[in-house]
Order: sequence, then structure tokens, then C-alpha cells
Amino acid sequence: MQVLLLCGGQGTRIRGVADDMPKPMVPIGERPILWHIMKGYAVHGHRDFVLLLGYRGDAIRRFFLDYRAMTSDIAVTLGAKGKTEYLAQHAEEDWHVVLAETGEAAQTGARMFRGARYLEGETFLATYGDGVSDVDVAKLVAFHRAHGKAATVTAVRPPGRFGDLVIQGDRVTEFREKPQVSEGWINGGFFAFERSFVDQYLRDDDKLILEREPLMRAAADGQLMVYRHEGFWQPMDTYREWTILNDLWKAGRAPWRTWT
Repeated sequence: MQVLLLCGGQGTRIRGVADDMPKPMVPIGERPILWHIMKGYAVHGHRDFVLLLGYRGDAIRRFFLDYRAMTSDIAVTLGAKGKTEYLAQHAEEDWHVVLAETGEAAQTGARMFRGARYLEGETFLATYGDGVSDVDVAKLVAFHRAHGKAATVTAVRPPGRFGDLVIQGDRVTEFREKPQVSEGWINGGFFAFERSFVDQYLRDDDKLILEREPLMRAAADGQLMVYRHEGFWQPMDTYREWTILNDLWKAGRAPWRTWT
């Protein structure tokens, strides 16, 4: 099943990290957050990706064009008859990645409409290029197929802004970084769609925002269902959130690392 990834955003609020970088290329550990998201799909067998490029799409193109050379052991023979040998395979050998230019100024609905020309089946997955989760993609797909509607959105609990203090007297006995609040649901991305959603609700218009008219109309038509995810979900919109994700990765406690 193909996965459309919205990769057109800027990391303008992650100052000092993403000053001149497309947001999906902002690193967690040694790899861009985009790579982490794709690994989460690949572990469930979805390795056919369409990346919907916008701002600084050239940086994303370069990452994938150079991927084999940057992730493999290589032997280089110098000279006029020189050659390059790749000595070992990397774990992503079976990924198929389409790099689709969708316009620097395009909104999310326009990007999806333009990327849909590369869709080959009736059902496809989609998400944003700036958030990670341990969502069970196989269960999401099964839920989507069972209800038979045009679209499914994954609902998540929004992350808490502040740490949780456990206090005894004047002493803090435990400090917990709140992973999520206990009430309310928000759009967490990780969509499943039928091709009919593209045909009925999207159009080639730079100003078309997926989360407004298209999804609102689908909801009004009874064509939008919700898959509730109670587990980990974390966007990367600010420097603080980038720090949280990197600290979890470096500590070996990244909940979204569902692959081995």
C-alpha cells in the first residue's frame, strides 16, 4: 500500500536547528524525522512512498539520491578506470520512493491532489512529515477497510506542555514528562484514504488545505471515520519538542521505534 508523506513545511519555529532546512529533514539522532516516520510504515510492510515536496525539496531529493553512498560501506578505486563498489546492503534496499514536486506555496490539500497522480491502488495511507508515533498501522488499515468509508483519521491525545511533579512536603519525589493529556482528541495525522476521497474532495488549488474544506465536507457526508490511538504521539513543531524527541532517541527510550 502506498504512503503519501506531506513534506512541504518549513521548520521556522525550530531556531538554530532548521534555519535553512525543510522540516522533514530536521534530525532526530543521526537521521531526519522523515526517515523515522518511513521506518514506522516499513515495519508494517508499507515501503512504497510518495514524498510531496515543497520548501527546499532539493534537500530531500539529495538525501535519497545519496542514500546508498551515505549508508553503505564502499570501496573506491581511484584513477582513470576508477570504480565504486558497495560492500553491503542497507536495511532500506526494498524501499521505493517517488520524489514529487508539488509547489513551494501549495497547501496540504493541493499537495495531496498533485501527488495522487502516482497512486496505483484504491486505498492509500498518508501522514505529515513532522511527527512520530507508535500507532499500529496494521490495525489502522484493518479498521479503515472494515468500515468502508472514504477516509480515516487517527485521533490522539495532545501532549502535555508541562512536567508532572509528585511532591511530598517540600520535596519533589518524582518528575514525569507528561506524554499526553487525559481528555480531548486531536488530529494526529496517520490517515487512510480511498482514491474516491481525492476525486470527490480535492482539487488543483494552491490554497486548498486538507484539514479544512476537504475533511470537513467528508465529515458532513458521513465519509470520515476516526481511529483512536491511546499510545505515543509527538509532533515536532518547536525547539522544545525537537529536544524531547532527541533526548528519547539518545536514551534508547524512543516509543516510536517499532522496528528492530
